[in-house]
Amino acid sequence: MTETRSLVALLPRPVRTLPADLAAVFALVVLTNVAALAPVLRETSLRVPLGLAFVLFVPGYAFIAALFPEAGDEPTADPPSDVDGGEEPTEGTDGGPLPVGSFLDDRSGIDGIERVALSFGLSIAVTPLIGLVLNFTPWGIRLVPIMLAVSAFTVGATVVAAVRRRELPEDERFRVPYRAWYAAGRAELLEPDTRADAALNVVLVLSLLLAVGTVGYAVAVPPDGEQFSAVYILTEDDDGELTADNYPTEFTQGESQELVLGVDNHEHRTVDYTVVLVEQRVSVEDNETTVEEQRELDRFETQLDHNESWHHPHEVEPTMTGENVRLVWLLYPGGDVPEEPSTETTEYHAHLWVNVTEE
Repeated sequence: MTETRSLVALLPRPVRTLPADLAAVFALVVLTNVAALAPVLRETSLRVPLGLAFVLFVPGYAFIAALFPEAGDEPTADPPSDVDGGEEPTEGTDGGPLPVGSFLDDRSGIDGIERVALSFGLSIAVTPLIGLVLNFTPWGIRLVPIMLAVSAFTVGATVVAAVRRRELPEDERFRVPYRAWYAAGRAELLEPDTRADAALNVVLVLSLLLAVGTVGYAVAVPPDGEQFSAVYILTEDDDGELTADNYPTEFTQGESQELVLGVDNHEHRTVDYTVVLVEQRVSVEDNETTVEEQRELDRFETQLDHNESWHHPHEVEPTMTGENVRLVWLLYPGGDVPEEPSTETTEYHAHLWVNVTEE
């Protein structure tokens, strides 16, 4: 315990005096970034609950903490009374009932329930706005830019909230009543007034454990859905955009043309891929295609995570001449390539018919 206190004493004073709720915001930002970006942890289900809290609650909470650093009165608190006369004001200046809004206007800050509700609402509003701004930047809407942008917004709002709270008198600062919640919960669970309350407490605890276990299992073991890979060929248009059109079909022997190889991973796991590019001279009789000759032109390797794509520009230079030479890209998930690769040894392949004239 003494060693822990000595380590805490080494931290700068602003860090040591940071309120517990704002320190939890910082910790959650760091944990979410690690769970979403670390090579090993990003494959686990830990990023799901952290990501949901990070997107749906934390940015709004930090923003609300910066706007309202002071503690708020509970909305159910009794209205102010006349101390001298001992009577509560019941009439307005015109003789009618005093408006309820006059009580609310005297309240400073917001209470805990309002703070939580506004945190959810502002998070749902702020996160899409950040994504909209990123959409008009060179980085676009991708995981790393979104994580960094939301993290920067949250950390900046948290710093402002910490500074504004420190400027207030200590008795006016907002604090999360952890100890009061713990004492009330402990008394309710361990010191029930009647046996019926004790039985209800047991049922409540079991229900919470069942709900947490069900949600945890659903997060840890999500349905895989359909598992497949894909291979395709693209070209680059005049604007530099990739398109599945305008393929080169006329080649000259000894000259190459550029194509873009595309591979998609939807296997719900990380996969090593090998793509074999072959050229074939084929004959077609009675709707049956027979490969008369085949040569391997190139071979490519890559590793992709689930839902990741790979676009690889490469030069294609056929060696066979004649009409209807077939170029075939054979995709092998797992990297195991047979001695004689063909369309019969893999279910994933793409082809292009070309005419090759002699040099």
